[in-house]
Amino acid sequence: MSNKILIVDDAAFMRMMIKDILEKNDYEVVGEAENGQEAVEQYKELNPDLVTLDITMPEKDGIEALKEIISEDSNAKVVMCSAMGQQAMVIDAIQAGAKDFIVKPFQADRVLEAIGKALS
Repeated sequence: MSNKILIVDDAAFMRMMIKDILEKNDYEVVGEAENGQEAVEQYKELNPDLVTLDITMPEKDGIEALKEIISEDSNAKVVMCSAMGQQAMVIDAIQAGAKDFIVKPFQADRVLEAIGKALS
């Protein structure tokens, strides 16, 4: 059975890129969200195996959404994505419970490595 993944990014183009990489590698994308609020709602509804979560988004940022998802489900597997390789944000995300961090622009092999590692 393929792993179910929820993709969260405010840029439709980025969601499409991640979805393309994942589907070509036998992952099932069960949902997409464009802000942190939608991410939390869809997580509860879809119960995905993993979430890719952008940091900088409108309404609720990725760090806030991550904290809410982890408080709902302490076993949640979340991989953060961001164009900003800002170390402080990476550290915040990891301390808040993220399993890994991918920096944009994405390299397909790095995306797959992070997701594979988080799911294993």
